[in-house]
Amino acid sequence: MRSSTYLRYVASKFVGVAISLILVVLMSFFAFRILPGDPVASLTRGRPVLGPQLEQLKKEFGLDQPLWTQFVIYMQHLFQGDLGESYTYRAPVSDLIMDYLFPTLLLTTTSAGIAIALGLWFGQRAAWRRGSWFDTLSTGTALIFWSMPTFWFGLILLLIFAGVLHVLPAGGMVTPGANLTGLPYAWDLIRHLALPVATMVAVSYAQYSLIMRASLIEEMTSDYLTTARAKGLTEDAVRRKHAVPNALLPTITIVFLQIGGLIAGAVTVETVFSWPGLGFLTFQALSGPDLPLLQGTFVVFSSIIILMNFAADLVYRAIDPRVTSA
Repeated sequence: MRSSTYLRYVASKFVGVAISLILVVLMSFFAFRILPGDPVASLTRGRPVLGPQLEQLKKEFGLDQPLWTQFVIYMQHLFQGDLGESYTYRAPVSDLIMDYLFPTLLLTTTSAGIAIALGLWFGQRAAWRRGSWFDTLSTGTALIFWSMPTFWFGLILLLIFAGVLHVLPAGGMVTPGANLTGLPYAWDLIRHLALPVATMVAVSYAQYSLIMRASLIEEMTSDYLTTARAKGLTEDAVRRKHAVPNALLPTITIVFLQIGGLIAGAVTVETVFSWPGLGFLTFQALSGPDLPLLQGTFVVFSSIIILMNFAADLVYRAIDPRVTSA
């Protein structure tokens, strides 16, 4: 019975994922068609071009066709795994996405790992010492970081550590022309990674911390903790073995949702620090506008967020018996 119920739940969520992906594909095509600017004229970089030449470019990119004809062609190519050819780079969009994917994954996974560890530690410590100076300081700091715009905080770090102190590089992934290998290359990569990671960690860890604190405070009033203390367990054991595992349930959902948000939010961070990832590629595509490249990156970012939502629903239902039984 439980297995059948869970499979029906998964099927219903999968249908929702499919519908969301269809809507994303529709939006990725039609929404970018209303952006200001002529994507073909932008390729000329302001140089005078004759009308017949512009018409030839439009024909080459298929922009001379009616909108619905373009959409049918786009869908046919999409089902074949073809995201089109970039106007600016004159290369397949799928190849460009694969080339720029690793820097984004490196940045977001590093940021997510550090943010989760810090957020859970600060959150559960603050809750267990509710009302103490540690709780006041950590909660206030988290609220400040959570309210900061990511790009603004990144610019502040860039100004201080790269512009004033000159202790960290201002942008990029590695030093141009250095041709480093081995440990020197790894150290150079870490130095370039420091500021964008610090920016993303500061904003995202705050959410984990505040939610973990609120969830643990709610658990602290539960009767099972009183029973655990009555059995002679120390406060540290009560916190680690009983309170924290139960308080983690809402936080796990936020972790999955936030990971998808981190990847999508990399657009601003990568632009500020010129980090050569999908976010920076999206910003370059917007300046065109490079329609096939915008469509491709939009579908990738949106799909990641949808799949993270799907994973969060499945994991939460699997680990929480109260949800499963309901």
